[in-house]
Amino acid sequence: MTEISYPFSEPSESGGQAALSQLDWQDMALMWAGDRVDFRLTNPSYSGEALPFSARVINGRTIELRPGAAWVGGFYYRSNSVLTVDIEANPTEKPRVDIIVVRADVPKGSSNIVAVKGQPSKTPIAPRPQRIAGQRWEMVLHEISVPAKDGAITVKQCAPFDAPARVATPWNARATAAHHGVGNFFYDLDSNNNDTQLESWNGRDGYMITRHLGKAKTYVPKIVNTGKLPSGILYRGIWRWIAPNTVSFSIDINNTSNTDVKQSGTGPLSFTLPVNPSSSIGQHFSGQLLNSGYDADLPNFVALHGMSHLGNKTDVVKIYHPSSKRLGEGLDYLLTFPRRSSIVFSGTYEANAL
Repeated sequence: MTEISYPFSEPSESGGQAALSQLDWQDMALMWAGDRVDFRLTNPSYSGEALPFSARVINGRTIELRPGAAWVGGFYYRSNSVLTVDIEANPTEKPRVDIIVVRADVPKGSSNIVAVKGQPSKTPIAPRPQRIAGQRWEMVLHEISVPAKDGAITVKQCAPFDAPARVATPWNARATAAHHGVGNFFYDLDSNNNDTQLESWNGRDGYMITRHLGKAKTYVPKIVNTGKLPSGILYRGIWRWIAPNTVSFSIDINNTSNTDVKQSGTGPLSFTLPVNPSSSIGQHFSGQLLNSGYDADLPNFVALHGMSHLGNKTDVVKIYHPSSKRLGEGLDYLLTFPRRSSIVFSGTYEANAL
């Protein structure tokens, strides 16, 4: 028989099976549940003692573990009382790292908590857990640091825990997130085509968009610190969230008129971002002035530098360019946007959304 499928109410000549072996069950169960402690993390913070299988050292070389439950290798395990595990002495000259695991032992027919001894070494590493279907399958709960010459052992918690399932909404992901605990990802499918498709996260710092999905969003960047603008200025801008509180953007502002745009007021010509940048740090952006006509006594290509200075609480980025008079002068304010030229900027920056 080359085709096997299960579980059906009764066996069939085409390979269907009603009964499952332990290995059949393990193969199937591993598909829907990975190894984890049966405890869902939904609070912004925990003390170690509050978690299942939390551990402490007693009597020098004994680890005491609180009760807990776990899904390991397709099998369910639960301890209803405090357990202790002894750690073997290490009289050698080199330290060692041991692990405490939940071991699902199929030949033995049970799951149990055991210690697995590592090898002494100048730079010790923890043993790799066994994961052999039909034999032994282990999930690590703790690493135990075992110093040389029987020094005092220490415990490091390494257990994987359950997390809330991802949630999809047709719209209003923020409102949906308000009714869930922390630790949730949400997908806003924008089924009403009112905004954009996005992924978001409800965590310790609150609700935040983690990334936009699909096409980039458009916006209209502005040129500021100018007098009256001539007609014929074309504004193009795209942007998206690419990570929590992180924006990627590009702008292309084209002066198609026959009039140079002059700076007015204080400060250089500037442009606007789609989302306010963080005011807690200065941020730099790279751009180009494309000036094929050499207008306004500027070269055909000019490297531009955008600066959002520390403390900036607006969406405005100031534009600078290398001094056209003396290289040693460094950067000057950009005071003219030449006729028939374009200003192009792109970059990634930290926003002020958190």
